[in-house]
Amino acid sequence: MAHLKTRNGAPLSTLTFGTMQFGGTADERESRAMYEAARAAGINHFDTAVGYTGGASERILGPMIAQDRDNIFLATKVGYKGGASSENILTQFDQSRRQLNQDAVDLLYLHRFDDNTPLAQTFETMAALQNSGKIRHIGVSNYAAWQVMKAQTIAKTFGTRIDAIQPMHSLVKRQAEVEIIPMATDQGISVFPYSPLGGGLLTGKYASGGTGRLTTDENYRMRYDQAWMHEAARGLSDLAKQIGTDPATLAVAWVMAHPAGLHPIISARSAAQLEPSLAAADFEMTDQLYQQISALSLTPPPATDRLEEA
Repeated sequence: MAHLKTRNGAPLSTLTFGTMQFGGTADERESRAMYEAARAAGINHFDTAVGYTGGASERILGPMIAQDRDNIFLATKVGYKGGASSENILTQFDQSRRQLNQDAVDLLYLHRFDDNTPLAQTFETMAALQNSGKIRHIGVSNYAAWQVMKAQTIAKTFGTRIDAIQPMHSLVKRQAEVEIIPMATDQGISVFPYSPLGGGLLTGKYASGGTGRLTTDENYRMRYDQAWMHEAARGLSDLAKQIGTDPATLAVAWVMAHPAGLHPIISARSAAQLEPSLAAADFEMTDQLYQQISALSLTPPPATDRLEEA
């Protein structure tokens, strides 16, 4: 994996904190409480995006990290809307820096693949930002493995490379195991999976009648509201009860335990809700327990679909 570090040379924490809910479901007070809880737990990697909660995520995060900037690894994203043209990247990144009140970030992601912009234009722009010192590392989010490899080849022509990828990955979303994670391991790309709790499904709250993004957001409902996923979530909750821990702790610890050394992105609406995810950092995941949890959902077949070779 790429050896990403903070400005002062410290290795990145095993867990990453995602600020997608800052200024949305988490007000400024709760956002501050979560930030402080994350720092107290040793997290030094914070992830945001130019468009999260209409820019409020970055505006709230910026002042929090200002006094400790060299000890923080700051990642943000551009290009979710408007594509990955040079003009859009630069416009959105300037907006991002204003919102964060930062001259530079440690990692800038392209938020999703853009079919309509030549990769040479995109990565020439990213390389220029890197050469100017405005970004230290380049990342991609929501890219397929073939898209990463195509982009990596182009990036090399500009003297740079992709150092990080952010795919969706959880016990109920395991597609990244087929090609993305093996590709990243081969290429030395660090993997920061988002939604390790499956949109909250794996916390067990929906089985007990709770509400959250699966009940309020149509996109999340479409993504996770399948019978087998609910069954896996119930199995995880039962297992957590048996061993005396929280299902959220198990869900995050399971992602962390992947042999590729993943750094899951955790998030929450409050410090209390965040606590079980933070506990995953110190949870001892045995091989037997890892296999038990894995068995709650289907392991996707290899890319060749030749099961006898898996």
